[in-house]
Amino acid sequence: MKRTAIYLLTALTLLATASACSRKSNDDGTAPISEHALAPLTVKDDSADLLLTWIDDKGEAHIELRPADVPAAGRALVRVVVADREDGTHDLFYVADLTRKQDDGSYATRTIRRREWESEIEKRRDAYLARTAPPGAASGAGQPGSGPQAQGQASGAPTVIIYGASWCGPCHQAADFLKAKGVAYVLKDIEQVPGAAAEMREKLARAGQHGGSIPVIDVRGQILVGYSEPALARALARAPAGTML
Repeated sequence: MKRTAIYLLTALTLLATASACSRKSNDDGTAPISEHALAPLTVKDDSADLLLTWIDDKGEAHIELRPADVPAAGRALVRVVVADREDGTHDLFYVADLTRKQDDGSYATRTIRRREWESEIEKRRDAYLARTAPPGAASGAGQPGSGPQAQGQASGAPTVIIYGASWCGPCHQAADFLKAKGVAYVLKDIEQVPGAAAEMREKLARAGQHGGSIPVIDVRGQILVGYSEPALARALARAPAGTML
């Protein structure tokens, strides 16, 4: 039952996000947000068909299905997508503050622009890198892709599938690592590529996992959640030649 609900949520959300692929925003960011605010949204602990994205202090995005599953560190700013709503999947996002419950038991929500959400991720990632990176070290994040990308030409190496998003820094770091190793990879944007989100969820379900962070990386059936250079290197070492897409 739980797996069916996840599939339904993904399929309905993807129908909404896929329709945005063929059009570009005319919003130059100068109009007051009140002129474009989304319709009110009620989010409660028992609300169904939610896709909740929170950001940790490293700038990595994580996905949960229930408000209760969002940890305290990420509850103040959570992106909300509802399966039967197209609103909140294009240039304007719903975000909820899960630290503040109102009198009726719902959480406060508001509208922000996509670029504001992406900027928050960049800000947290940059702050983390500034705290931890050696002097002069580069972040390793590549440029965002707009669709599936196949790169790397090493003979006999497996093709790796990276499920991520244009704003996901660790997704690009994983791609940069594979590129440096000469390993072919395909980058599938779960917000822009039809079928990518459902495909990712199906693989997570088969692996007995749900939620977690992006990227989700498939190394010939080995499913990695989040980017870890040592874990990815180990998966590559275990992977036979070829791939199962």
